[in-house]
Amino acid sequence: MEVVKTVENFAQKNRVTKIQTLVLQIGELSSMIPKYIEACYPAAVDGTILQETELKIEILPGNGICKKCNKVFNLLKDNNTCPKCGSKHWEILCGKEFMIKEIVAC
Repeated sequence: MEVVKTVENFAQKNRVTKIQTLVLQIGELSSMIPKYIEACYPAAVDGTILQETELKIEILPGNGICKKCNKVFNLLKDNNTCPKCGSKHWEILCGKEFMIKEIVAC
């Protein structure tokens, strides 16, 4: 719902009357679940300027960097373990994002 409000405010400020596509970026490690966002989207936009928009979701990788050997790796794919040295001591680099990437107006 917050995304809908943000896009509606953007449209109003920029005098946009129709939006064709909304592109969201969601990190693999974020609390947002893409399939649930897609399922809830029609109800969230019903009766708004976004009612007939196409929703596109881009998944961003959940990457970390090993604190022992500095290897960058995908935390989910590698089960939170550095594939180079086997360490479980890492820092998250990306993957918790949830943002509006693009608003395509008609």
